Amino acid sequence: MTPAVHDRALTLPAPELPAYVYDLAALRAHAAAVRAALPERVELYYAAKANPEPEILAALGPYVDGYEVSSGGELAHVARAVPGRPLAFGGPGKTPDEVRAALEHGVERFHVESEHELRVLAELSRQPGRRVAVLPRVNLPLSDGSLAGSSLAMGGRPTPFGMDPAEASRVVRALTDGTYPHLELRGIHAHLASGLEALEQLAVAEAVVAWAVGLGVPLAEVNVGGGMQVDYGDPDRRFDWGTYGKGLARLAERHPGLTLRIEPGRALTAYCGWYVTEVLDVKHSHGEEFGVVRGGTHHLRTPATKGHDQPCAVLKVDDWPHPWPRPAAEGEHVTLAGQLCTPKDVLARRVPAPGLRAGDRVAFSLAGAYAWNISHHEFLMHPRPGFHFLDAGPESGV
Repeated sequence: MTPAVHDRALTLPAPELPAYVYDLAALRAHAAAVRAALPERVELYYAAKANPEPEILAALGPYVDGYEVSSGGELAHVARAVPGRPLAFGGPGKTPDEVRAALEHGVERFHVESEHELRVLAELSRQPGRRVAVLPRVNLPLSDGSLAGSSLAMGGRPTPFGMDPAEASRVVRALTDGTYPHLELRGIHAHLASGLEALEQLAVAEAVVAWAVGLGVPLAEVNVGGGMQVDYGDPDRRFDWGTYGKGLARLAERHPGLTLRIEPGRALTAYCGWYVTEVLDVKHSHGEEFGVVRGGTHHLRTPATKGHDQPCAVLKVDDWPHPWPRPAAEGEHVTLAGQLCTPKDVLARRVPAPGLRAGDRVAFSLAGAYAWNISHHEFLMHPRPGFHFLDAGPESGV
């Protein structure tokens, strides 16, 4: 925990908890290190779905080449937050209205997920003088085991994402044989899995580039996706960007003129965010102890979704302003649960927290991605958390 987050976590008034606290200085430093580890011919796009807060998008601005959006809502939101920046439009099930909106916004790249989607885009984009850049998304089966470590697979097996190689090859032919003269085959896109280590990511990139080059048609770029590992069990261990960058450099050297593009989300922003809350009660149940905190998985759904314990730090608070006794833990380990009426509302199990008391605070780390924005906010209709952006910097406007 950075000193700025620690201080804000302890000084926020209790009625203003829970709160998300984002350290934008830490985010910028991490993004700068990622950018420095990547070779020049690798473009870095941020997958906005990971955390679309305007302050986050703006803080990343100097370090990314563009932003990937996956819905009409994300498209409009990101275009407002970081106007004029390059956008790539991906995701399955694009509606005709979303395609029209993307064309009106001047989206630079369309990631096409099916032959049907290509036909829709072709029809809606007919306009004198207009050229639309297309990257067919391929669901490439890999037999080398490189997806074995994945925590979430979007390819390499039956999924609704992208196209099987045969269908993707048909789309490539349609884009190069004059069927759609106003559509330009810019390259190939593949995002096969999340939660991969650097060497696994490099194996995937190698396979995708080999398949794309094997098509035998001119390509400007290959997008090898995101999905870099974030280890919730060991938050100090980070993805090896140095090894990944060197591997991408070797890959780029073997294919002069081909730009590689990556689209990380979680691995850029997870580390800058903290979910800060207060212990409301400490309870004993059948030999175990529970700390019930303000908020819960309706604010921070990640641990319930991924089935892990969210890493956290307990901050002791000596002040107890109430006239009733202060409950406290008797043992060494406490399970931290939220306020929801479901046994699934657990943020972390058996946390080392000897002497945990009501009124103490807990700061859950790695809450900068897929946290608030994927949570079921309205269940039980508890108040929404506050949002605090520390060391915002001039580019964010806060």
